[in-house]
This record gives sequence, structure tokens and C-alpha cells, in this order.
Amino acid sequence: MKMKFVKNCLMLATVGLLSSSFAVAQEKAQTLDQLLDMVKKSQISESAEHKQREAEFARDKAGQAGLLAQANATRQAEENRSVALEKKYAEQQLLVTQKKAQLNERLGSMRELFGHLTSTAGDLRATLETSLVSAQYPNRGDFLDTLIEKMNGSTQLPDIEEIERLWYEVQREMVETGRVAKFNATVIKPNGEQAEQEIVRVGTYNLVSNGTYLTYDGRKIEELARQPDSGMLSAAAALQSATSGVVDLGIDPTGPLGGQLLGALIQKPTFMEYLDQGGSVGWVIVYVGIFGILLGFWRMLVLFAMSAKVKAQLKSDKPNTNNPLGRVLKVAEENKNVDPETLELKLEEAVLKERPSIESGLAIMKIIAAVGPLLGLLGTVTGMITTFQAITIFGAGDPKNMAGGISAALVTTVQGLVVAIPMVLMHTLVNGRAKSVIHVLDEQTTGIIAENAERNGK
Repeated sequence: MKMKFVKNCLMLATVGLLSSSFAVAQEKAQTLDQLLDMVKKSQISESAEHKQREAEFARDKAGQAGLLAQANATRQAEENRSVALEKKYAEQQLLVTQKKAQLNERLGSMRELFGHLTSTAGDLRATLETSLVSAQYPNRGDFLDTLIEKMNGSTQLPDIEEIERLWYEVQREMVETGRVAKFNATVIKPNGEQAEQEIVRVGTYNLVSNGTYLTYDGRKIEELARQPDSGMLSAAAALQSATSGVVDLGIDPTGPLGGQLLGALIQKPTFMEYLDQGGSVGWVIVYVGIFGILLGFWRMLVLFAMSAKVKAQLKSDKPNTNNPLGRVLKVAEENKNVDPETLELKLEEAVLKERPSIESGLAIMKIIAAVGPLLGLLGTVTGMITTFQAITIFGAGDPKNMAGGISAALVTTVQGLVVAIPMVLMHTLVNGRAKSVIHVLDEQTTGIIAENAERNGK
């Protein structure tokens, strides 16, 4: 230790001497006497500085020894304190064990009771978090955390008021399940706006307000972005405005479990969404079907009117040119003096002229009835190709996406059949009506020709 201290002192003295000599050299002595005097002064100042440093080192050494002694004393005191604390901890641990045994002995059957209460409180807490009754009575389960902590701990015991409140909340939840109640609360709209509204709670099944269905997630009440059909909405509005009596209302039986049935119901595609699923091919089928149905109704109206006029002509002796039979009879009247062969040709020509107007649209209706299913098949095939391409890219890990793609592909098949079935029926009806008119024309022309032949024979 001393050798190291001496080495440090020598190193410091050497550095000081070199720095002093360098400083003296910088003063640029003019003569040898001046240089000698400057070296002498430097040695004297260095000796004084060295003595000062040696004194400082000695003081520091004495202070370090004092600090070391103080640290040793502190360590010994802490060691003694640690021994005392360990002894006290062992004594208190033994005391705690004795107290726990005493507590368990005194609790006796109460421990089993607390177990049942803890289970009931836990189930009730989970129920109240999502119960629609909590939308009307918020924060009613806040005391359950403290109650469960007391029943599971060993430092506090629940009092009779807390146990009675647990029983009361269980009973209130059961009673409110069969009650229809009105209350005011804040409702969040689909666009994010908030409004204070009157809400009707139907047990624990549904919340309705202003003719719309609401949802509750345990913290806030929101209006469903998609609503059920208009019949259910009108029933909800009637329930809110009713003061007594019985009102029909569509409720979700899975409401206490989160309302999965209503959620699935509102996700059902609308009629327009079904049409959109068919894509461009589906819309072509829709337009073709609309055109065919309109054409069929128009032709049926025309043929019904034409049949009425033909029936009226059958009862009249004078030809009327506002119907096919009248025009044929007009031709027969104009050629009543010709020979039977010529009259037959004239009447056949007149009937042939009437046929296009009577059978108009039948060919187009027949084509639409045949093309509709083919277009539907085309849309299905293209949709399946798209679905399998998606499976190739993204895999088949999600059956829901696969089912959705296949369902959309089959929509065009349904559209094609929906178009073809009524078109076949309408074509049959229109064709039958047209044939009945043509049959009347053929029957009348045959009779006219026979009368003419009989007259010429006589």
C-alpha cells in the first residue's frame, strides 16, 4: 500500500517538474545567471507544492480509514437487525398459521357457504355484464368484486347487507326477465351521433326505440346498422306507443345469450342484394325476364280483347273490320259470287294475313323461356370458376367464404329458373288463346266455303 502511494507521489512530482521546467523555458532567459535563478525558483516552488500534496494525501488516507470503520459498523448493525427480523418473521409466521387454523375452525360450515356465494356472485357478474337489464340499471354489479374478494380472503368477512344485496340482484334479474319496461337512455346512431331516447326493454330479449331494434354490449346502447324487415319494425313502433293490451312483436329468443339469431337474421341479404350477387349475367337475366313477362301480359290483354271482338262478330250478321273474323267475312262477302276454289284461296289468304298479328310474340316468349335457364347456368359456371380461383389463391381454410362464393354462383341458376317457369306458363296461355282465335277463323272459313260450294252446285 505504501509502495503504491510513493509511486503515485513520484509520478506526480515528475509531471510537475516537467511542467514547471517547460513553463520556465517559455520565459526565455537572456543570460546563464537568469536561467540558473529561474531553475532555482522552480525547484523551491515545486518543493512547496509537493509538501502540500503530501499533506492532502495523508488527510485523505485518514478519512478513508474512518469511512471504512463506519461502513463496517453499519454492516454489523444491519446483520444484527436481519437476524432479529428473521426471528420475528418466524414467530409471526407461526402466529399466522395458528390464526388461520383458528379462523377455519370458527368458520366451520360457513366456508362451504362462502364457496356457494362466491360461485353465485361470479355467475351473476358474468350475467350482468351483458344483460339488457343492465342497460336500464347500470353499475348494479360493482359491489360483486368486493364481495368475492372478501369471501375468498382471510382478512375480511362479508356482512349480511352484502349477502342480502347479492340475493336481491339475483331475484331482480329473474323478475326483470319477464317484464316490459320503458326508460330513457343515450342511444348511439349508426353514423356516430348520440341521442337521448325512450327505450322499451322486452325482458332480457330485445331493446327497441322509435321503431328500431337496439343492441347493448355491456357499456353502450347502439342502434343496429341493419334492421329486420318492415313488419318487425312496425310492430316495435306499435309496442312503444301502446299503453295496455297485447301487441305482436318479433323477439330474439337468444337475446340473453347475445342475440345471435337476430344478428344472423339481419345479415340475410335483401332482394336487391340477391340480384347483385348474380353479377352482370344475373342482371341480363333480370332484364330479359322483365321484358318477357311484360310481353306476355301485353299479348294476353290483346288476345283477350281480340277474342271478345270475335265473339261479338259471331253474333252479328254484318262484317266488322275491327277484328280478324270480321275482316275474313268481309273478304267472303266481296267474293261470294266466285267459284268455290277461288273463294277458298281468297279466304285462306285472308286467314294467313291475320295469323302474324294473332301469333305475335309467341316465338320471342318461347326463346326467353329456353334461354333463361341457359343464362343461369352460364352465370353459375362463371361464378364457380371465380370461387375456385379464390380457393387456389387464399386456400380453403374458411368454409364460410367458400359457401358464400358458391351461394352467389347459384343465384343466377335461381334467376334463370324464376324467369323460365313463368315464361313457359305465359307462353302456354298466350298460345292457347291465339289458337282458339285461329280455330274460329278456320271454322268460319270452312263453313263459308261449304255454303258457297253447295250454292254453286244447286
